Amino acid sequence: MSEKKRIALAGGGTGGHIFPLVAVAEELEKQYGDIDFLYIGTKSQMGEVAEGAMTEMNIPTKNVMTGKMRRYFSLQYFLDFFRIPVGVLQSLWHLLIFMPDAVFSKGGYASIPIVFAAWIYHIPILTHDSDAVPGWANRVCGKFSQYIAISYAISKKYFIESKTVITGNPIRTAMMEGVQLRGYERWGFTESKPTILIIGGSQGAKAINDAIVRILPELSKIAQVLHVTGKEQHGEVLRLAAEFGFKSGRHRYVAVPFLDRTEMADAYAVADIIVSRSGANSITEIAANHKVAIFVPLARSANNHQYMNAYEISKIGGALVLEESNLGTNILFEKIDQLLHNKELRGQLQEKIYNFYHPNAALDISAGVMKMIDEK
Repeated sequence: MSEKKRIALAGGGTGGHIFPLVAVAEELEKQYGDIDFLYIGTKSQMGEVAEGAMTEMNIPTKNVMTGKMRRYFSLQYFLDFFRIPVGVLQSLWHLLIFMPDAVFSKGGYASIPIVFAAWIYHIPILTHDSDAVPGWANRVCGKFSQYIAISYAISKKYFIESKTVITGNPIRTAMMEGVQLRGYERWGFTESKPTILIIGGSQGAKAINDAIVRILPELSKIAQVLHVTGKEQHGEVLRLAAEFGFKSGRHRYVAVPFLDRTEMADAYAVADIIVSRSGANSITEIAANHKVAIFVPLARSANNHQYMNAYEISKIGGALVLEESNLGTNILFEKIDQLLHNKELRGQLQEKIYNFYHPNAALDISAGVMKMIDEK
């Protein structure tokens, strides 16, 4: 009987780092049987979300200190000077106790001390990057990794080509298992009206929220709206909507702070058009569900990665892209109205965006992790 494998999962910062770790862990267990996992992240970057996601899979979590490369001056730079080496020491301790056969790193600043510690121990590392333009953390981690998996061909130039492969972005299979009828019942919607889904990423999106509320009087005449506002902005959205005469649960408008995994899957199932930020996870989930999308990239995203993500999808004809600066006019409503009345265009967008989806992403990455172990 072969010895039980141990795999450490590293990364954090956004849901886009955390949920692909879960997707790959699920696939590893499915393909290779019982595996011991340990997630190492940081409390300061989506710590609660990460712990909740890992708890669902019975994966223990450990936290370490880490720094952050900021695009602005901050006194935190001086604290980071101490946090990073402390995080490396903490990572060395956690890895010594767990001693994994391999590390799968998803990126974010939380991954740097873990990857560096794994390199010191000669533990093989596979790093995955979801974005068209890799972040600084993954560019660093890539230098210490045996393999790098990417989602966009354009990002290959940032890594050593001989150890880089395009796998696509792994997402949880549950995101494609929504039930349309259950979604209609859940939010009191009807099949006779098109549904517009608004999602702004794990933190919400104020620019999108404000734009949607402003066009609600016109939008509600032609569609029903499911508006995922983000927890912090939910109260403000409800207040603004009330000023326009709308209350959540009435007038074909429902505003919710967030959706859990099953609810999100049902939201995808009922959506005819999605207005979304262009984080890698959101794009992949929309592509996997064959959905028509209008992407509004976050203007201040690191390395402008959201704009580049959206641009690469737009370049293949897979989605419409609006910049935040255009949301002050009626152009958002005009684009939604155009899509609702142009069935041919919707079909083209659905076909093209699905081409971006790599259904075997989690499987291919899992195989890469196990290959590293076999090569040791």
